[in-house]
Amino acid sequence: MADIRRFPLFRHLRAEPSVWLLHWHKGKLTQSGRGLCFWYRPLVTGLAEIPLDDREQAYLFAGRTLDFQEANVQGAVTFRVKEPELLAQRLDFSIDVETGKWLQEPLAQLAAIVTQLAQQAATDYLAHTPLRAVLQEGVQALRERIDTFLRDGGELSGMGIELVSVRIGKITPTSELEKALQAPTREQLQQSADEATFARRALAVEKERAIAENELQNKIELARRAQNLIQQEGQNARRRSEEAAAAKRIDVEALAAARRVEAEAEAGIVKQRADADAHAVELVESARNRAEAAKLEAWGRLPAGALNALALREVAQRLRRIDRVSLGSDALGSLLGDLAHAGARRLQEAPKP
Repeated sequence: MADIRRFPLFRHLRAEPSVWLLHWHKGKLTQSGRGLCFWYRPLVTGLAEIPLDDREQAYLFAGRTLDFQEANVQGAVTFRVKEPELLAQRLDFSIDVETGKWLQEPLAQLAAIVTQLAQQAATDYLAHTPLRAVLQEGVQALRERIDTFLRDGGELSGMGIELVSVRIGKITPTSELEKALQAPTREQLQQSADEATFARRALAVEKERAIAENELQNKIELARRAQNLIQQEGQNARRRSEEAAAAKRIDVEALAAARRVEAEAEAGIVKQRADADAHAVELVESARNRAEAAKLEAWGRLPAGALNALALREVAQRLRRIDRVSLGSDALGSLLGDLAHAGARRLQEAPKP
């Protein structure tokens, strides 16, 4: 908005660089330009202010597609004034010479024109396109259609308006139709989720089976190792037993050999003793035999009576008790004869007084 200062009979106007100002004096255009500053008299002056910055006009409208379904289009159109004098001839941008405010609402009129033109291009596109194609590919195609229509249609350029850009925010069907269109996709996504869940469960079952098989293989391997350990322990125990038996056998053999040596030594000693005893017995018997022989030889020279007396003495020594002695007539006679003969010999041998 222009800055107007009030003075007696005169006014001073200062415009911003972003607006185009038109100054009429007594019905004639005297000044036209950007960011003007000048003095004027209110009674004979007409002013128009046209903004030159980019303007963005948002729009939201509904259209009917080829298959008779409603679709809502939301977007925005950006434009700017290229020929302000031409636009001032088409729309009223006059401002109050006292306050600087627009006498009409030219920007609202301009926005309505731009919106209606964009809606016309969008409605024409929707009327020749089915809803699924609009929802799938309509954003880019509709944006290109509106952009081409506004640039090449001549309506905006004939007003001195230059199109900057066209944007399409979204294209949506009605809520009921949107739910109906989302249902297959939702079901497909749910099916994919269920399949993913089933696949995950199957994978979990497969992993559990693999884990169980691994555990079983570990148990089998542990059992096999335990069996090998038991066999090895048995072999070790058997080997220890064999070694112990061999050691005991060696000990026994050594003990037997020692005892055999001792027995042989004892046998040698016993044999030596036996030989010595035998030799002693032999010597004793030999002496006894010689003594007996000498005794017999001496007895052989004795008379029969002496032999009988000796025999009786030997018998008397060997017998503990003699209860009775019986002598025959022959023996008594011979005995008495011998006694008499012996007594006579002793008398003879006795020394004389």
